[in-house]
Amino acid sequence: MEVITRHFDGVRFSIETRGHSILTDQPVENGGQDTAMTPPELLLASLGSCAAFYAAQYLRTRKLVPETGSNGVEVTVTAEKLKPPARIGNFVIRVHCPVALTAEQQEALNRSVHQCVVHNTLTTPPAIDIQLEMPVAS
Repeated sequence: MEVITRHFDGVRFSIETRGHSILTDQPVENGGQDTAMTPPELLLASLGSCAAFYAAQYLRTRKLVPETGSNGVEVTVTAEKLKPPARIGNFVIRVHCPVALTAEQQEALNRSVHQCVVHNTLTTPPAIDIQLEMPVAS
């Protein structure tokens, strides 16, 4: 996997991968124009959409929701800004299931959502190597 982030203007950045593109921005109080999500909001969005995917897959494969169209699954992710160091923590993922489930199905749905790749990445911290690249000074 690879994404490329390029400065767009001001405090906005363009992020591209596989022919798809999104922007990030900052709120006005941080010098932005508030035209797009912030990078931390994208992190929450990534976690929420991943959890929603796993929840919807569980319900769909068990024929508990329709195969096509919206199935009513909704996920809300909240988190708090923490420091030091500056970071996001105390995540809460709320999965709204559109159908009633037995206790056994609820446990299985919970296990399924816990398989989310983003969730597992955050709960098992990855190695992150930062490499600086720049022109050679003359």
